[in-house]
Amino acid sequence: MAETTDTSVGGLLKGALDDVRELFREELALARAEVRAELSKVTASAVRFGAGGVALWFAAMFLFVTLALGISALLQWPAWAGFGIVTLLLALAGIVLVMAGRSSIRDVRPMPRTVHTVKENFR
Repeated sequence: MAETTDTSVGGLLKGALDDVRELFREELALARAEVRAELSKVTASAVRFGAGGVALWFAAMFLFVTLALGISALLQWPAWAGFGIVTLLLALAGIVLVMAGRSSIRDVRPMPRTVHTVKENFR
């Protein structure tokens, strides 16, 4: 003979739904905790990258000052002439880089396959 239980099917279903809800809440809490932990790691890394960038910026500026003073001392010219030469060289390099970036940006086609498939789907 089969065992009889006091728990009905509705009670079992309610218990299962409660277990699923609790499991969902626990998983959501775990996900939030993991996101917070990873976000703090990303923030710390971003601060380090920023500090490194600032240090490299200052190093580059001091290198340019050294280069300008070195040129003026080597050629026995006034300091402003050395700074002028470095400025002209940096301006030329900047112009070349801007022109190269400008020509390469024209080749950028955002999501070409997606645009093509969307066009195909709406024909």
